[in-house]
Amino acid sequence: MSPERTGRGNRKTSSRKKSDRPGLLRRITGTGPWWSKTLRWILALGTLGVLGGALTFFLLYRFISIPDANADFETQTTKVYYSDGKTPIGSFALQDRESIGIDQIPAVMQSAVIAAEDRSFYENRGLDFKGILRAVKDNTTSGQVTAGGSTITQQYVKVLYLTQERSYKRKIREAVLSIKVHNQLSKKEILEGYLNTIYFGNGSYGVEVAAQTYFGKPAAKLNFPQAAALATIINNPSYYDPYAEGGLDRLVPRYNYVLSGMLKDGAITQEQYDKFAGRLPKFDKKRNLDRFGGTKGYLLSLVQKKLQTQAGFSESEVKGGGLRVVTTFDKDMQEDAVDAVDTVQPSGLDELHTAVVSVQPGTGAVRALYGGPDFLKSQNNWATLATQPGSTFKAFAVIAGLEDGYSLKTKLNGSSPLRIGSSSIENQGDSGGESFGSVPLEYATQKSINTAFVDITQQMSGGADADISVGAKKVLDAANQAGIPKSITDKIEPFAVTPLGYAPVPPIDMANAYATIAAEGKRADWFVIRSVKNRSGEEIYRHKVKTEQAIPEDVAADTLFALQRVTAAGTGMSGRTICPTAGKTGTATAGDDDDQHVSSSWFLGATP
Repeated sequence: MSPERTGRGNRKTSSRKKSDRPGLLRRITGTGPWWSKTLRWILALGTLGVLGGALTFFLLYRFISIPDANADFETQTTKVYYSDGKTPIGSFALQDRESIGIDQIPAVMQSAVIAAEDRSFYENRGLDFKGILRAVKDNTTSGQVTAGGSTITQQYVKVLYLTQERSYKRKIREAVLSIKVHNQLSKKEILEGYLNTIYFGNGSYGVEVAAQTYFGKPAAKLNFPQAAALATIINNPSYYDPYAEGGLDRLVPRYNYVLSGMLKDGAITQEQYDKFAGRLPKFDKKRNLDRFGGTKGYLLSLVQKKLQTQAGFSESEVKGGGLRVVTTFDKDMQEDAVDAVDTVQPSGLDELHTAVVSVQPGTGAVRALYGGPDFLKSQNNWATLATQPGSTFKAFAVIAGLEDGYSLKTKLNGSSPLRIGSSSIENQGDSGGESFGSVPLEYATQKSINTAFVDITQQMSGGADADISVGAKKVLDAANQAGIPKSITDKIEPFAVTPLGYAPVPPIDMANAYATIAAEGKRADWFVIRSVKNRSGEEIYRHKVKTEQAIPEDVAADTLFALQRVTAAGTGMSGRTICPTAGKTGTATAGDDDDQHVSSSWFLGATP
């Protein structure tokens, strides 16, 4: 201030000292004891810290958005059933999970998990600040991030949206997202999501699968000791694994802790606590996690493939879409097929492979399939792998001959050996094979006479001097009509020996072709998937059987009659049953220079 004069002529000066400070700073550093100034500094800095923290959190809350969920944790197990739609064959899963609604989760299970993991669940807003402070203290003491202090909401957020990384950056994101999720979802929705997402050990994700794994029952039927045991396992599934050595002993203390929380919450009575404290429920026998083990693996592998190639589902839908797949496989017939192989299969022959396929005539439904003893040991499905069918292929020469105007009484040359051009064809037997002379087609089929079938192929070509490939192509066309895919028949060279089954064909296609003959010539493509429902129970796929009169009915009837003679008095007599039976045997040898060692042996039949 500028000086003024007083009445006495003296100058008046300002009372503010040069050391004065304006506003807040003056109030902090004003006169008073040193400790008072220090306290005011601490309060000011604390206020600024709180304001800064609040601003920081506001910005984090504003700019950290809820990310897309981790895809694996939203997957649902696809289940596969036999044709009855009730009996399970197996399942496909990235994570074995079957989500259920909160109304299907019993109150004791909800109470147990809250007692185990977050006792302030219904009071906190996604974070438990006391728990966080406790975790910070423990982490500071240890020098690394080891303690969690996480609420159920935080655990749910971590599993569904974040990674398992242990860092303060991840914990900050987790805290912000937990509050956001708390603000967007109800407590029931959070608890439902958590119980359907969390891992319970032994390949079990979510409470429904966990209940089935450990107690063999749906979650809705859990009693409170079982619920408490499951809630106990969540904390550390490997440490508290009841199937691991010492796992049951490790379970007991924390199991008691969970029960005490349930008692405090009023979920159980003092009497119930006293009765079950220290007494674990009985766990089921540990399940086999090898879904594809044993003979069922071949069924599941084929179904998985056809869901994608035939029904049009993506791999992610098949493995994690929660589909309900009803197959064509009949449980009793499947068991009969496995038992039959076990009964007749010689032991100690590792290189001997067996396949069984049963196809329903008129529909193409595969009712039973045996592709091998254990899919985990060998993924070769011998029911779908091509191998030489031998004389079973002669049925198509019968069809071709009948369609070309010949009859079952047509006389053929059954002499052996038979020369066709530079080739020499022989019947079975020593020293050039057994010679039958002139025989009708019916008898040639009954006795499986090689030379007679080469002869009819030659006749269909136009005679002895004609190109035999013409008749061989007619045999291949008949095979295609019956059900052998064109992708296979197009690769088979039309030779004199074509009707003798030298070219590999999968057993499942041969079975379907014979089913066409048994169905009066009506062909249907074979299939293994009858219907598919989504996780909501809505049917989204159903196979539509399409039949075609591929072979004239009279031709099919005559062919079937000839095949009945095979089992009645021919090479297939061992295939007779109490029912009328038609069929054909077939063998293939190891190579051109080895007619003694059988490389494949077949029987294809039907019960008309």
